[in-house]
Amino acid sequence: MDFLSALNHLLNFLAPALAVPLLLWLPARLALGRPAGAPRWWLQWLAQAGVGTCVLLGGLVLLGRDGKMLTYAALVLACASCQWLLQRGWRR
Repeated sequence: MDFLSALNHLLNFLAPALAVPLLLWLPARLALGRPAGAPRWWLQWLAQAGVGTCVLLGGLVLLGRDGKMLTYAALVLACASCQWLLQRGWRR
Protein backbone atom coordinates (compact mmCIF):
# COMPACT_ATOMS: atom_id res chain seq x y z
CA MET A 1 0.00 0.00 0.00
CA ASP A 2 1.43 3.34 -0.96
CA PHE A 3 1.37 6.47 1.18
CA LEU A 4 -1.70 8.05 -0.41
CA SER A 5 -3.74 4.87 -0.02
CA ALA A 6 -2.72 4.57 3.62
CA LEU A 7 -3.61 8.22 4.23
CA ASN A 8 -6.97 7.70 2.52
CA HIS A 9 -7.72 4.70 4.75
CA LEU A 10 -6.71 6.61 7.86
CA LEU A 11 -8.86 9.64 6.99
CA ASN A 12 -11.85 7.42 6.18
CA PHE A 13 -11.39 5.64 9.51
CA LEU A 14 -11.28 8.93 11.42
CA ALA A 15 -14.04 10.71 9.47
CA PRO A 16 -16.89 9.72 11.85
CA ALA A 17 -14.86 10.80 14.89
CA LEU A 18 -14.24 14.18 13.28
CA ALA A 19 -17.77 14.74 11.92
CA VAL A 20 -19.96 13.70 14.85
CA PRO A 21 -18.70 16.50 17.14
CA LEU A 22 -19.58 19.08 14.50
CA LEU A 23 -23.06 17.59 14.14
CA LEU A 24 -23.57 17.59 17.92
CA TRP A 25 -22.32 21.08 18.63
CA LEU A 26 -25.09 23.14 17.04
CA PRO A 27 -28.08 21.27 18.58
CA ALA A 28 -26.35 21.29 21.97
CA ARG A 29 -25.71 25.00 21.67
CA LEU A 30 -29.35 25.64 20.76
CA ALA A 31 -30.69 23.40 23.52
CA LEU A 32 -28.30 24.29 26.34
CA GLY A 33 -26.97 27.69 25.28
CA ARG A 34 -23.43 28.60 26.26
CA PRO A 35 -23.07 28.43 30.01
CA ALA A 36 -20.42 30.46 31.77
CA GLY A 37 -17.08 28.72 31.78
CA ALA A 38 -17.86 26.40 28.86
CA PRO A 39 -14.95 25.97 26.47
CA ARG A 40 -14.97 27.51 23.01
CA TRP A 41 -16.45 25.48 20.16
CA TRP A 42 -13.14 24.38 18.71
CA LEU A 43 -11.92 23.09 22.09
CA GLN A 44 -15.16 21.15 22.44
CA TRP A 45 -14.64 19.72 18.97
CA LEU A 46 -11.05 18.79 19.78
CA ALA A 47 -12.04 17.01 23.01
CA GLN A 48 -14.87 15.13 21.33
CA ALA A 49 -12.70 14.18 18.35
CA GLY A 50 -10.17 12.71 20.78
CA VAL A 51 -12.87 10.76 22.60
CA GLY A 52 -14.34 9.60 19.30
CA THR A 53 -10.97 8.45 18.01
CA CYS A 54 -10.40 6.43 21.17
CA VAL A 55 -13.84 4.83 20.81
CA LEU A 56 -13.18 3.92 17.18
CA LEU A 57 -9.78 2.44 18.05
CA GLY A 58 -11.33 0.52 20.94
CA GLY A 59 -14.03 -0.86 18.65
CA LEU A 60 -11.42 -1.89 16.13
CA VAL A 61 -9.40 -3.72 18.79
CA LEU A 62 -12.34 -5.33 20.60
CA LEU A 63 -14.46 -6.29 17.59
CA GLY A 64 -11.62 -7.06 15.20
CA ARG A 65 -12.76 -4.86 12.32
CA ASP A 66 -13.87 -1.37 11.51
CA GLY A 67 -17.40 -0.31 10.65
CA LYS A 68 -19.47 -2.27 13.16
CA MET A 69 -22.70 -0.55 14.15
CA LEU A 70 -21.95 -1.19 17.84
CA THR A 71 -18.82 0.94 17.50
CA TYR A 72 -20.75 3.76 15.85
CA ALA A 73 -23.44 3.63 18.55
CA ALA A 74 -20.72 3.84 21.20
CA LEU A 75 -19.18 6.76 19.28
CA VAL A 76 -22.41 8.75 19.34
CA LEU A 77 -23.03 7.96 23.02
CA ALA A 78 -19.48 8.90 24.02
CA CYS A 79 -19.50 12.15 22.03
CA ALA A 80 -22.92 13.14 23.36
CA SER A 81 -21.78 12.45 26.93
CA CYS A 82 -18.62 14.45 26.37
CA GLN A 83 -20.67 17.35 24.94
CA TRP A 84 -22.99 17.23 27.96
CA LEU A 85 -20.00 17.38 30.30
CA LEU A 86 -18.34 20.21 28.37
CA GLN A 87 -21.60 22.21 28.36
CA ARG A 88 -21.97 21.60 32.10
CA GLY A 89 -25.32 19.91 31.54
CA TRP A 90 -25.59 18.68 35.13
CA ARG A 91 -26.18 22.27 36.28
CA ARG A 92 -29.47 22.59 34.40
